[in-house]
Amino acid sequence: MRTLSFLKKINIFSNLNTQELTSIAHYLNPLKVPRNTVLCKEGDKGDELFIVRKGTIASAIKLPDGNQKQIAQFKGGNFFGEMAIFENAPRSATCFAVEKSELFTMHKNEFYKALEAHPEIAISIMYKMLSIISQRLRNTGTFLSDMVRWGNEASKRAITDELTGVYNRRYLDTALHDQFKSCLNLGRPLAIMMIDLDYFREINEQYSNEVGNKALCEVTEVFKQLLTKKDVIARYGGDEFTILLPNKNLEQAAALAENVRKKVAELTLLKELNGALSQITLSVGIACFPENAKDLTAIKDMADKALYSAKEQGRNRVITA
Repeated sequence: MRTLSFLKKINIFSNLNTQELTSIAHYLNPLKVPRNTVLCKEGDKGDELFIVRKGTIASAIKLPDGNQKQIAQFKGGNFFGEMAIFENAPRSATCFAVEKSELFTMHKNEFYKALEAHPEIAISIMYKMLSIISQRLRNTGTFLSDMVRWGNEASKRAITDELTGVYNRRYLDTALHDQFKSCLNLGRPLAIMMIDLDYFREINEQYSNEVGNKALCEVTEVFKQLLTKKDVIARYGGDEFTILLPNKNLEQAAALAENVRKKVAELTLLKELNGALSQITLSVGIACFPENAKDLTAIKDMADKALYSAKEQGRNRVITA
């Protein structure tokens, strides 16, 4: 009788009479759980519907940074886990007991038995469930949209240099191997361009770090203007950039680098400040697969040595391996 009294108070069973409630109670199994008990984990296969009789159950989803965010709580009379029955879907969240709780569970096999034996009762319950689920989605939709957007932005931040907006070293390390493998398989060239801003420390010391940051951003804009979407621009360090040029041979890469160098030298940022350094210039080293070497490590080393040579020869120049 206590079970029937409880079921009568639950929204999804509110249209059922005593006889119908008795029929449904036959398919429900009581479950008592202590505090912190995990009832289901996000991503796991689900096969049970839960109805909370006493206590509190929380649901949480995993964030892109690995932490968990609680999105809902279920108290007496609430149900959860219904998608495991309706869509045979994996668990969309982890559910755990916030406090000592009592529940009823219904296995999906039992639900289908009830549907077959009492179709009108089952349809009435499903109708009520869908109405409640729709309201839940309206309540949590904005939050979940924010979570998706946050996740995308977090992913972007993980591979992007915050100051300039180009890729960072973390992404470059992966892109180098991917681009090299692709060009190797397709029999196409891959040029690697290593770049340093000349006298960058002096720019910061003579003017300010703010001016230095602005110089980096203006140089980056030149890169974006002259390079294509297929080219990979990455800030390797403080004033160091690496650019990957798929499908470009050494001659093409050198011509492009020379255009970049000239365009950067035309920037007026320092000239307007009337200091000892009045021009932003670049030193560039280039090496290419397969012209210079057929090994990625060797290509990187040759581009780095070419950059060093550009500095040794007076800076503001492009040197090829």
